[in-house]
Amino acid sequence: MMKKMIAVVLVLSLMLTLAACGGSSAPASSAPASSMAASGAAPESSEAGSGKGLTPEERAKEFITVATGPTSGIYYPIGGAFATALKDWGYQTSAEATNASGANIQLMLDGDAEIAIAMQDAVMQAYTGTGAYEGTEAASGLRSLMRLWPNYVQLVTTADTGIKSVNDLIGKRVGVGAANSGVELNARMILSAYGITYDMITPDYLAYGEAIDNMKNGQCDAVFVTSGLPNATVMDLGVSYDMVVVPIDGEGRDKLVEEYPYYAKTVIPANTYNNTEDIEGVFVYNIMMVREDLSDAMVYDMLTGIFENIKTIQASHNAADKNIYLEVGVDDLQLPLHPGAEAFWKDQGYIK
Repeated sequence: MMKKMIAVVLVLSLMLTLAACGGSSAPASSAPASSMAASGAAPESSEAGSGKGLTPEERAKEFITVATGPTSGIYYPIGGAFATALKDWGYQTSAEATNASGANIQLMLDGDAEIAIAMQDAVMQAYTGTGAYEGTEAASGLRSLMRLWPNYVQLVTTADTGIKSVNDLIGKRVGVGAANSGVELNARMILSAYGITYDMITPDYLAYGEAIDNMKNGQCDAVFVTSGLPNATVMDLGVSYDMVVVPIDGEGRDKLVEEYPYYAKTVIPANTYNNTEDIEGVFVYNIMMVREDLSDAMVYDMLTGIFENIKTIQASHNAADKNIYLEVGVDDLQLPLHPGAEAFWKDQGYIK
């Protein structure tokens, strides 16, 4: 009798234990958040450890430095808006003024910035250890977060120089951008495509704002400017001077695009400046890059916060308003996506 009573007690205890375990381990919902493309809202941050985001408490402990560009350029206000958007999402943030692409790549490699704006041509040369980065260790720790806006390569001069084509630059003093900047990389590759080396010109290694000031004073003949359209510094030049935007066209452009697929043929539309007709040219995309060593959850969460606060970014500049929104997806990105970014873009339906 005693053995039967003990057996009954054990059975009842086991049943109660199983019931208790079942009540405390009901699975959390694994349904994906609704698509922002369809709903216009960012998915809610998921629980810690899910790989889909951070909790507010985790987010508040992270500091994000956004590497931007010179205070006179477009990178600075747009990069600052990214920092503001992420701060509004709960991160601690800072926007750092820099010399743009080349400096930003180095900041990322040194671990001094979490995300940074750069031109994709400069990034891909660093990533592959080619071009301007020939002989250096490939920057394999760089990953892409998202595509930004197209940078138009603009070659500007004044009518009195007589410069009407890229080949006319031979023997002239040319502002090619700060040494190893994104602009300078553009200038070097474009000149090379036309068979022109720096030995055939007098290069001025100045940021385009300074170079244009020199051109106003007769100390420079032409200046490479790489930016979104329109560029305020170029517009200012056209107010007081008979400015000419030199076309980048013909066989040189064909060779450039064939050799470097991150360039694309385009036109600078009529009336962008004082031009009454479209001007043949090229553009290269800006991208937002991220360090590979950031966690998948943090990168996914940053993108969620960026698109939750996208209006802040769009309000920072006309180029952002026209080009930075969810629906542009990730086409034309050549730098591999960070796994956290890849998961985000897959959830939004832009990667299969």
